[in-house]
Amino acid sequence: MGIVDEDIERVKAAADFVQVASEQIALKKVGRRYQGLCPFHAEKTPSFGINAEEKLYYCFGCQASGDIIRFVEHTHHLDFVGAVELLAGRYGIQLRYDNEKAGQERQRKTVLYEAMERAVAYYHEQLLTSKDAGQARGYLRSRGYDRAVVERFRIGWAPDEWDALSRSLGVPADVLTDTGLGFVNKAGRKQDTFRARVMFPIFDPAGRPVAFGGRVLPGAEGSKYKNSPETKLYSKSRILYALNWAKDDAARNDEIIVCEGYTDVIAFFEAEVPRAVATCGTALADEHFRLLKNFAPRIVLAYDADAAGQSAASRFYEWEQRYEVDVAVAALPPGADPADLARSDPEALRRAVKDAQPFLEFRLDRVLSSADLRSPEGRGRAAEAALAVVAEHPKEFVRDQYLMRVADACRMEPQRLRESLQKAIARGRAPVVLSERPPVRVSGGPEVEALRLAVHRPESVAARLEAVLFGDEVNLAAFEALCDAETLSDAIAAAPPDAADLLQRLVVEDVLEVDADDVVRRLVHLAATRALDDLRAEARTGAWDDFAPTITWLGRTIAHLLEPATETAAAEQLVAWLVQFRQEGE
Repeated sequence: MGIVDEDIERVKAAADFVQVASEQIALKKVGRRYQGLCPFHAEKTPSFGINAEEKLYYCFGCQASGDIIRFVEHTHHLDFVGAVELLAGRYGIQLRYDNEKAGQERQRKTVLYEAMERAVAYYHEQLLTSKDAGQARGYLRSRGYDRAVVERFRIGWAPDEWDALSRSLGVPADVLTDTGLGFVNKAGRKQDTFRARVMFPIFDPAGRPVAFGGRVLPGAEGSKYKNSPETKLYSKSRILYALNWAKDDAARNDEIIVCEGYTDVIAFFEAEVPRAVATCGTALADEHFRLLKNFAPRIVLAYDADAAGQSAASRFYEWEQRYEVDVAVAALPPGADPADLARSDPEALRRAVKDAQPFLEFRLDRVLSSADLRSPEGRGRAAEAALAVVAEHPKEFVRDQYLMRVADACRMEPQRLRESLQKAIARGRAPVVLSERPPVRVSGGPEVEALRLAVHRPESVAARLEAVLFGDEVNLAAFEALCDAETLSDAIAAAPPDAADLLQRLVVEDVLEVDADDVVRRLVHLAATRALDDLRAEARTGAWDDFAPTITWLGRTIAHLLEPATETAAAEQLVAWLVQFRQEGE
């Protein structure tokens, strides 16, 4: 359940796409469309186009496409409902939800977000001013955190009391429970979840507080870190600490860094690499990668890859293919901690990211560097261990490149290693090979010119185009989608993927000063010539005399199509014949 369709359309109609997009990129008007640098990939020459009237966009570089709501989703990193609500708030539109329950759920979440925001402010103020937080302030200073850092990350302090936050907020018990901020104890009293801990607030990509990570002070009792429980606002597998702050720099650099903890993230920010995030007390999962790939195509692991577990390697390769990202490992000095390195040698931390190794290269180097390559026995064991690592990669040519490294290091014949590698894969270590993304299709010719006119100047061709004039499957699907839909947006939504991509691209292209009559004539000529070829091929396999009259008429009429005095009549005759010819052939 979601927002009422009518209200979504009201939002689209009210929103000024050029105004909204101009907040993210510089736009220049070119003809009837607007052009700028794509916000979704790095480029120096503008390839991103907007059709302000239809409120649709397309990038000729990375093929990103969609409407204004999808643009807001991606640039503000929101879900569909969040994007509509953002635009609705901006343009003063009151939204309705398609059932009472859905509306109540959104209102409930608003209450929970407000409680979380008040909790963040309360804990932060406690750290800055409370006498109870003196030891916490001393600890943070020992870590190199000054007031600017504390305020930037809104770090706080949970007082050493059972119900300090509960009393301050004054919210109902169910709000405490639903936010994970507190609970009702056995005595029936409200009690805080966190006590005597340094508090790191966790935000969703839109910047709304959803959870906390609390750290005890050195020497205190209890587990080192305690995280909020999962709630209606917070899912550990879908939220990454500091993504709300890191997303912009990650998008600019096409790279995002994944750390183990909150202090590691802060270390990267302090070292002027503000594109680091951290998992919140859990291992990297599929949902994390689904989220990360929206921000950058390169993911750098800023911790020992072995920390993810040897069994996780195949998942990393699968995620690389499924989400079309590159996974690398930061070249941290042995035993180095990002937080310590940021204080002692921030340049080394920056260099570690710059020199990050592909995941397989890192793992292979670990195997070979720890092996004894001085003896035949040692080289044999190293080769066996290295091939086990190489065998996990899903791509044959990548495996072979690394196999050559193993051959050089272990002084072995590559062909012998290839045979061993195939045996290792045959024993069940072969990785899953996912399908590759099909190449972007590039169309041209009179069919696409006719579609371009149908999109931008439909009145010039609407009465003269028929499905039989389109021989290309994608062009035909695009034409049929245009015929069946009331609006361009509806056509794009209903069309198959390739046809939708074609229509999306045409929407943001300018129509050159072409003669619609000439485009239709060339389109009819192409379709009729195609039909003539089909008839001749069929005639060669049967009785030629049965086909001769039609072939003769068709050839003569096609010739008339090329004469100015007869082209209009010939075009009408050919289209009518083509429609009948195709119907009889079905």
